[in-house]
Amino acid sequence: MGKGKLAKFADMASYPHVFEYPYSVVDDVPFDMKGNWNRDFFKNDNPIVLELGCGRGEYTVGLARRYADKNFIGVDIKGARMWTGATEALNEGLKNAAFLRTNIEIIDRFFAPGEVSEIWLTFSDPQMKKATKRLTSTYFMERYRRFLVPGGVIHLKTDSNFMFTYTKYMIEANRLPVEFITDDLYHSGMDDDILSIRTYYEQQWLDRGLNIKYIKFRLPHEGVLQEPDVEIELDDYRSYNRSKRSGLKTSK
Repeated sequence: MGKGKLAKFADMASYPHVFEYPYSVVDDVPFDMKGNWNRDFFKNDNPIVLELGCGRGEYTVGLARRYADKNFIGVDIKGARMWTGATEALNEGLKNAAFLRTNIEIIDRFFAPGEVSEIWLTFSDPQMKKATKRLTSTYFMERYRRFLVPGGVIHLKTDSNFMFTYTKYMIEANRLPVEFITDDLYHSGMDDDILSIRTYYEQQWLDRGLNIKYIKFRLPHEGVLQEPDVEIELDDYRSYNRSKRSGLKTSK
């Protein structure tokens, strides 16, 4: 680990709006904020919105700037990346932005039933080899149900055709209500002030001529969620820090 990362982690440890609970400490350190985010941290009753896999936190910070009547929490395990958004939020005095450094597999440990109103998934790794690692899989959807309000909104913004297609099949298999869907966001007429917040890597993909895809859907609490049983063509390009890593052309 380089000195730059060490300095960033030292900063994060001192930030009042950053909470760090990776696997290595989560069982030993109590997390008293669960069910009390509004009362104990945000000091208001505004809706809570999560950005899962927030990276540098561009969406968390961008949304917090635009919507003072909502509270935003960026979640990721990569602290050195998260430092960028956390530092911006601190320097700008954004009282409605916080960051949680943890593994998303245990996200339901940090929020009580009905405590979260919306989830943003911005350019998540499509995890083409294993369905249970995809952030729109039924594995994760069941966890979201544990803290998302009934019928809460999930936003998926992605460069990955695999992730987009898989999520469409998952939504169709479970008859989840879709509010908006497009495979070319910036030519859909829907690139409004929220959706046009662009992450660092998104701009790189746009510069490479890749279409940005977007789905907005709701997650009811009723019913048993089913995984789609379909073969999906793998992405045929290398996205940031991703590759097929095999000779396969499709995956379930």
